[in-house]
Amino acid sequence: MTNADIRVVVAMSGGVDSSVAAALLVEQGYEVVGMMMRLWSDETVGGRVSNRCCTPDQMADARRIADKLDIPFYVLDTKDVFREKIVDFFIDQHRQGVTPNPCMECNRHIRFDWLQGHALAMDADYLATGHYARIASDENGRFTLKKGVDEGKDQSYVLSVIGQEQLRHAMFPVGEHPKPEVRKIAERFGLPTASKKDSQDLCFLGDGDYRRFLTVYAPEVMAAGPIVRKTGEIIGEHQGLANYTIGQRKGLGIYAPEPLYVIGMNPYRNALVVGTVDELGATTLTAKRVNWVGGETPTDLFRAEVKIRYKANPVSAWVEPVGDDEFRVEFDEPMRDITPGQGAVVYDGDTCLGGGIIQRQN
Repeated sequence: MTNADIRVVVAMSGGVDSSVAAALLVEQGYEVVGMMMRLWSDETVGGRVSNRCCTPDQMADARRIADKLDIPFYVLDTKDVFREKIVDFFIDQHRQGVTPNPCMECNRHIRFDWLQGHALAMDADYLATGHYARIASDENGRFTLKKGVDEGKDQSYVLSVIGQEQLRHAMFPVGEHPKPEVRKIAERFGLPTASKKDSQDLCFLGDGDYRRFLTVYAPEVMAAGPIVRKTGEIIGEHQGLANYTIGQRKGLGIYAPEPLYVIGMNPYRNALVVGTVDELGATTLTAKRVNWVGGETPTDLFRAEVKIRYKANPVSAWVEPVGDDEFRVEFDEPMRDITPGQGAVVYDGDTCLGGGIIQRQN
């Protein structure tokens, strides 16, 4: 079988990374099909506002790229499933007093379930995306998720939710290239996205303001409530739990003899818990909703590096699986920013072993 016999659907967004992914695959001789998802967007900001990942301009750019590469291009209506799986999840997590990572959920439910499923239903062999990550396989047909070569752009953290079947039918063509090289490749192909800025913020926020969004869709999480110490002593009033994050010091509006930080939230009392820097750090966490990329749960305690936020550095720790859907992490040093709702992602060097969603610090 030659590359010409292999059909690859490329998830196109109108950005430089997915454009270069498509161009590289065309150059390599694959049968390439471009597909863009039309996602749900918040229209409460006034007028009709598009999701940032599929604005009319983004859609037009993706079509222009497809025309230039001479590949078919389709748009998949994904609004309803995106609203259910991503937007409603985002709102519900804030109601529970945690800080979610919607990009992880999008990879879990939208790109590598909904979209990949549609690609395979079109008799495609692979879904390719513009993620900065790499896939390796061994002689036994087992797949490994690895960091992209550009450490600063690596997206294996948000891909830690996928497993063997998804990797079997996935390609990450730009993962082998640093970002500056990707832009040079775009210039070589004459792609109009070569100098386009990277997208920022949550795509479904019409104006990028998550506080305004939550005020509209979940006003209870923006209700004022008590600021308390761990003892229960009330020392002030917060302006809505969703306005704060673990480790935050500024903007609390309270006076104390020593600096106080957000160390927790109690959504049942609508209370913001603050404490000193000594109270902020923790050496252990528990994660659930666990996915092991290799498909098998490790049986014993093991050493690894763990990232607790997308932009955090991986740090050394002991990882202890607890059944198939939970693990505990014990760090060598206290970690200040363990945040429920964020991913705890486990690495062995440049290999992403998997991860889970932080439930609590212990």
